Amino acid sequence: MSGQKIQTTALSIEKLSFSYGGKKALEQVNFTVKSSECTILLGPNGAGKSTLFSLITRLYDSREGKITLCGFDVKQQTQQALSKLGVVFQQTTLDMDLTVLQNLRYHTALHGLSSKLAKQRIQEELERLNMYDRRGEKIRQLNGGHKRRVEIARALLHKPSLLLLDEPTVGLDIPSRHSIVEHLHQLAVEHDLAILWATHLIDEIYPQDKIVILHQGQIKQKGTLDEVIQGSNTHSINEAFQQLTEGSKG
Repeated sequence: MSGQKIQTTALSIEKLSFSYGGKKALEQVNFTVKSSECTILLGPNGAGKSTLFSLITRLYDSREGKITLCGFDVKQQTQQALSKLGVVFQQTTLDMDLTVLQNLRYHTALHGLSSKLAKQRIQEELERLNMYDRRGEKIRQLNGGHKRRVEIARALLHKPSLLLLDEPTVGLDIPSRHSIVEHLHQLAVEHDLAILWATHLIDEIYPQDKIVILHQGQIKQKGTLDEVIQGSNTHSINEAFQQLTEGSKG
């Protein structure tokens, strides 16, 4: 069909398991994330979401299973794989004493972007997030929502194919949360970006999102919103989530 986008697989997780000592954190996890869609990794605290992200970004090394990023094996072809990845962690990793511009320039230098291209990309991403006028402000002068926007801009400067978001809206006020959620969903569609978004907040899910429900290291349900609801014999994603994560401590 003319005009229809061809989706590609940005992330493939196959039979992934991981243990801390003798305690299983992830067990036989399998799913894919495709271009131009948001995949919501939904799970209570302690479900294994952050462990999964640490394995994708190579902060941890897994002996069991396979992670492929845009066709590159994360373990065997680490540099090529990670060059396709943008990450926004739950805890801020910006330098508080540098300006917005200085933080972003440092990131473009790490990725080897020319000065001209870096300037263009920084302006583009900050304007998209309504932050260009604040480029000269130090990070510590910004509120939580604006810091998060800078981190999202930074993650996109090298044009990744996959964006990882680890609870990116935690601690933000409701207007900031809604603004960021809307912006990220727009980005996925308009820029053919694959997004894997870890959260425990049901209201961040859009009807078109794919969903992976993780609990105690195992995938309890995955698919479209309707498929997850039907698969759990419930009437809403809220009910499905409650039912599938019963016995959760966090």
